[in-house]
Amino acid sequence: MARNRNNQLVVPQARHALDQLKFEAAQELGIQIPADGYYGNIATRDAGALGGYITRKLIQIAEQQLGGRF
Repeated sequence: MARNRNNQLVVPQARHALDQLKFEAAQELGIQIPADGYYGNIATRDAGALGGYITRKLIQIAEQQLGGRF
């Protein structure tokens, strides 16, 4: 069964910033990012740690931006 790939960015111009965040997070966690961009060989534990770290950072950024509005 084919998967519905709906992972398009709402703001396509943010791709570079998100990639930079991913590389910085991997570096801080000591996870080696594959040069070819294929993440299929990364351990599940590492992929989960990377995703969790990125999510926490994105929430932190959003909270900082929203904090100045209210």
